Amino acid sequence: MPASHGRTPNHLAFIPDGNRRWAKKHGVPAIAGHEKGIDRMGDVFKWCRQAGIRTISFWAFSSENFERDREEVQGLFKAFETRLGRVMKEAEFDKHQVRVRFIGDRSRFPYAVREGMGNLERQTARFSKYYVNFFVGYGGRPELVHMAKLIAKDFARSPEKIDEQAISSRLWTSGLPDPDLIIRTSGEQRLSGFMPFQSAYSELYFCKKLWPDIGKKDIEAALKEFRRRARRWGK
Repeated sequence: MPASHGRTPNHLAFIPDGNRRWAKKHGVPAIAGHEKGIDRMGDVFKWCRQAGIRTISFWAFSSENFERDREEVQGLFKAFETRLGRVMKEAEFDKHQVRVRFIGDRSRFPYAVREGMGNLERQTARFSKYYVNFFVGYGGRPELVHMAKLIAKDFARSPEKIDEQAISSRLWTSGLPDPDLIIRTSGEQRLSGFMPFQSAYSELYFCKKLWPDIGKKDIEAALKEFRRRARRWGK
């Protein structure tokens, strides 16, 4: 693999952290911060598309988020049901031929939310120019546990055949290229279990801004830094 110099990442992933802190900073309910964060995803997708990035991923709802205050979680469900649909429309996914995928364990989401996700995936399944992935009900450890169960079942009689491809194809992200660059906002400098297997060679970029405040110039700064780095792939 070549160095990153002069390159644009094929797959850019975001850990959009800071919605609740943004809400507290502005003296509004936590759900207002989440709604603002969902709206910002539409803007970020547009900026990434304009930069020539074909695959964009957002960690929209972690498996740990289910343990938050019940009212906040219900508000998040409602935000997904309403505002996410609006973001999709404004992002003009049909016009730009964008395939949408929701990755993670959806079983704990309300029926209406699950139906909405499934409908959007079916409506955009024919597109292949750009890809947008929303990680929902996602946690790196639950994903690895899910993968391990499949491996144990499929290779019970031939464990010697287990290789990286066998693992990769049984992850929730099967078919998705590993992220070249992962951006986390809010100043926190950790992945918090986001794609632990897939991020082995990803470049990491930490932005101090809270997710609802991230702007186009912040994305451009991250891409500039990515192009400056030499990716050695363990060599």
